[in-house]
Amino acid sequence: MLLENEEELIENYNRIPEVIPPNLPERVYIWDETLRDGEQTPGVFLTVEEKVEIAKLLDEVGVSVIVPGYPAVSRTEKEAVKRITSENLSNALVAAPARPRKEDIDLCLECNVDEIPIFMPTSRLMMKYSLNKTLQEAVEMISDAISYTLDHDVKVDFVAEDASRAKMEDLIYISKVIAEAGASKIIIADTVGVMRPLSMKYLISSLRAALKDHKIEFAVHCHNDLGLATANTLAAVEEGVIYPHTCVNGYGERAGNAAFEEIVVALEVLYGVKTGIKMEKIYELSQFVERCFDIPVPLHKPLVGGNAFTHESGIHVRALLHHKLTYQPILPETIGRKTEFLLGKFTGSGIIRYMLKSRGIEVTEEQLKEIVERVKELQESRGKVVAKEAFSKVKQLLREVRRNVSEKELLDIVNEVLREGKVQAGG
Repeated sequence: MLLENEEELIENYNRIPEVIPPNLPERVYIWDETLRDGEQTPGVFLTVEEKVEIAKLLDEVGVSVIVPGYPAVSRTEKEAVKRITSENLSNALVAAPARPRKEDIDLCLECNVDEIPIFMPTSRLMMKYSLNKTLQEAVEMISDAISYTLDHDVKVDFVAEDASRAKMEDLIYISKVIAEAGASKIIIADTVGVMRPLSMKYLISSLRAALKDHKIEFAVHCHNDLGLATANTLAAVEEGVIYPHTCVNGYGERAGNAAFEEIVVALEVLYGVKTGIKMEKIYELSQFVERCFDIPVPLHKPLVGGNAFTHESGIHVRALLHHKLTYQPILPETIGRKTEFLLGKFTGSGIIRYMLKSRGIEVTEEQLKEIVERVKELQESRGKVVAKEAFSKVKQLLREVRRNVSEKELLDIVNEVLREGKVQAGG
């Protein structure tokens, strides 16, 4: 390992004064949606026990707000939320979402949650085709819902669904109404992942400026349809948002959500913003959630994927044996991982020598050269037949993992219900 101070060897352009955003907060509070939006990953189903265990681990890791589920979905979902609120978590508050409807809010109240984020479309497209309401009708709905919730002494937030496609004048109008009604937070949702980081900065800064006289906190909820969820979430934090929404491993509907591990590490390492997260437990959390979700984390997934800290190139390995930051952005131990080396076509003599010495095996330079050549030849001689066969099997297995209720199963249920109805009518 190098003895010099690392700061003297590496320039950190992320920390020079010229690039530090003026509205960057010193501390953010991770709001995790793994158990709600994350479970909406196609084909995923979590048991109540799995939800409880994940929630306890999220709490242990240091998450500030956990959303265990949406009580209006089913009895089981309500049971899961209620179970988690009864766990008396050490760090995290428990939130459960509701539509601006009394019956949804009542279900959340029955679960004894700490706060209720009420969601409603804000773009004219969604108001017309999803909510089927005019702007004024929608505003009245959300105002009444906020008042009803506050009457029960529970903190209430507003999720501005599809805010990234809403007219700015509409968004400002709705935001002022909900702020005056008593909402604690406004959650800006990029529901279909269409924002760019600069666009997100513009939206957040414009809203904050319009609401500067109102006491309300900002949160952001970004989807990853175009691969920008992490970037857009960070852009929002740069403009003062202190509640970034995340999902472990980037799980979520369609292409997923802003990944918990990426947001936390980026904020802590690149920005110097405190998240309250025990970073050394990130990989443990990732693996546990992966097992519960039954959705494999891609090998190339940043930070938690199998290849994130794995190396084969001889040039890279030789440098890494001297210092782990030569070809890695962070020390893998920071998030509970370790550097790994693989042998193959690109292997150099450095790693072979290192592995042999660790086993007390001494060889000459000529022998070492021959060993390296034979390692490369072995990899290349295997061809791709085995790999192709394994790949086909994995793809097939993934299709089986992502199984929902089929159309045939739906029709079987329908026929069963109809038969029961005839029996009751006749009996």
